[in-house]
Amino acid sequence: MDKIIKYFPNITDKQKEQFEALNNLYRDWNSKINVISRKDIDNLEEKHILHSLAIAKFIHFTPGSRILDFGTGGGFPGIPLAVMFPEVHFHLVDRTGKKVRVAQEVAAACGLKNVTFQHGDVAECNEQFDFVVSRAVMPQEDLLKICRKNISNQHRNALPNGLITLKGGELGEELKRLRDRSEVVEISNYFDEDFFVGKKIVYTTGK
Repeated sequence: MDKIIKYFPNITDKQKEQFEALNNLYRDWNSKINVISRKDIDNLEEKHILHSLAIAKFIHFTPGSRILDFGTGGGFPGIPLAVMFPEVHFHLVDRTGKKVRVAQEVAAACGLKNVTFQHGDVAECNEQFDFVVSRAVMPQEDLLKICRKNISNQHRNALPNGLITLKGGELGEELKRLRDRSEVVEISNYFDEDFFVGKKIVYTTGK
């Protein structure tokens, strides 16, 4: 919790309780169903929760916004963002049923009312969202092709609707054809920990 409070000092007491619960719930579930690598579980707050919350440093979603988390796995970045933005709706999609189940159970135990889930392929989802978020599921251009149909033309945030991903490494070749519509931000601009050196937020407009 210390790192979350360090970077988000204005969160409410309820949010503090929910973030603390995430730590405990994921550790408990991971002992039954392996959704987070065992070498990462001891650094859950930094490598998963805080990493997800880098998006909250990049953009403050307007209340009423709708966000699609593509390939959420056990609930990242969607569940930490749902705690941070209780007036924003998050729809979490993943093909792996056991991971969706863990994310559902964690969200329910934390009392999150702003999260829905879909076990299956995003191609089966025809809803519209302000943004699609994802953690390094696939190359940015490929992901944009798949989820473009889900990005609404109705804008209500400070940035035009689009795709926001968490990535690492050299992205020059991957973003070559998206360069004129993409922005890359170093997460180390927001967080001091060594883990975030080389980690990036990539934002690409949807249309």
